Amino acid sequence: MTTASGLTRLRCTVNVNLLTTEVSTGLLLNMSDKITFTLHEVVAALDEAADSLLIDKYGVTGSQFVFLAVCADVEPTDVTSLARCLGVSKAAVSKRVPSMVAGGWIVTRDDPANARRVVIELSDTARELVETGGRDLDRAFTSLFDDPRAAGIDPHQLNRQLGVLTELLLEKGPFA
Repeated sequence: MTTASGLTRLRCTVNVNLLTTEVSTGLLLNMSDKITFTLHEVVAALDEAADSLLIDKYGVTGSQFVFLAVCADVEPTDVTSLARCLGVSKAAVSKRVPSMVAGGWIVTRDDPANARRVVIELSDTARELVETGGRDLDRAFTSLFDDPRAAGIDPHQLNRQLGVLTELLLEKGPFA
């Protein structure tokens, strides 16, 4: 199915044989009836839409934007701290830093108190991108709530609820 924004959305079905009596009926269960799959679909579609908006308007990918936005939240930072916040390895951050410096998005400097630590900060251009791009992404996403099919969904309440679920997962571990 193709959505109005041009994103292709794949609907998966699974043949589920839960009981012997159901084997002959070949019960089909739409995976979107499972909240975990639906949340995955939402995140995948949101990532694709964000990538498209950010590339078209700002010339950066969603992945680059997330790197910069997380850096903005914790700067000044270092490779180890930024990797922890991004949920990636130190090697992944170290590999990305040179291209971000070359692109004028971040600046690095040595830490005078620790010769092994490299301090990472956003450039003014990146700070503006994070502010403006973040606002544009929020505006584009929240405009979905204007669709009549989204009637009854309170975006502020949804955000709070998703925040609680995120906190619980981080606190208790997966499916504790």
